[in-house]
Amino acid sequence: MSSAVNRREFLRTSTAAAASMALSANSAAAESVAEKQDRAQIAITLDLEMARNFPNWTDTHWDYEKGNLTEPVKQYTVDACKRVKARGGRIHTFVVGRVLEQSNVDWLAEIAAEGHPIGNHTYDHVYLLAASPAELQFRFQRAPWLIAGRQLPEVIRENIQLTNVALKERLGVEVNGFRTPGGFATGLEGREDIQHMLLGLGFNWVSAKYPPHDIVDVHATSEGPSENTLASILSAQPAAQPTLYPTGLVEIPMSPISDIGAFRNGRWQLDDFLAITRREIEWAIKNRATFDFLAHPSCLGVVDPQFKTLDLICELVEKSNGAAELVTLDQIAAKVQAQSSTKSAPKP
Repeated sequence: MSSAVNRREFLRTSTAAAASMALSANSAAAESVAEKQDRAQIAITLDLEMARNFPNWTDTHWDYEKGNLTEPVKQYTVDACKRVKARGGRIHTFVVGRVLEQSNVDWLAEIAAEGHPIGNHTYDHVYLLAASPAELQFRFQRAPWLIAGRQLPEVIRENIQLTNVALKERLGVEVNGFRTPGGFATGLEGREDIQHMLLGLGFNWVSAKYPPHDIVDVHATSEGPSENTLASILSAQPAAQPTLYPTGLVEIPMSPISDIGAFRNGRWQLDDFLAITRREIEWAIKNRATFDFLAHPSCLGVVDPQFKTLDLICELVEKSNGAAELVTLDQIAAKVQAQSSTKSAPKP
């Protein structure tokens, strides 16, 4: 057999082998992508603001000083971020802009440098669905001259934009997402004006929805939340899945129950909170769903100083054998947008 024939045969078999290897690699990559798409997405989020009733039940002045974070709150945030990162995750934080007026924001720069995204929670913790200036925020009730003669949409837009500017100028950080102060049962449905405002400010996703659920006040008892209450919280999880508004804005709901809902509104004990958190994440893993854990260092740092809740979340993800992953909210939004593009793409 001639050397030319040998070369042709070698090239033919080599090409076939390469094609076969490429096909296998592509198939493996496709399977890998599909497998990842099918994972439960578990996010840990912290709203960086002060909360009334913490650390003492009589503390109510924080309503007027939402951004005046104390040293214990800042340290808990830093330690929480380190703890979660050590286990392969990142915490998505949302900052009230007035925090950036404090003399030292090195702690915030530190968590940003460690890769923890920082989102916008408005400058003064304003209520986006306010129908009057008095509803906007306690600060403006006490000092109405701050917004006198201005329209609500203008005040709200500026309050959001100021936080973007403050993050950039004080920290050199680009804002990563927006969360509304307070959650709304139906999110921003029917409020295309607010959706368009957020899109115009550069946001492609929002965390505004907080599905309704039962909370039992057990302040005077030692019984804790009833099974009916826990079942109500679990049954709210399907409504806490990310969606796409017709405007193109992605909604990433806050998953009930938050630390404020449990420890302020329900007066729960930590063990009750840990138990429902476990059941919720197990549900999310089983159903390959999304779970957006919402807490506030000003509250969680008081009721759970040893980080038991965050450790539990990380542990459940680790033990899922790849069925779940720790993610940030921008990763959740990216998945929603990718799935939407796939559905809307014309078939060949």
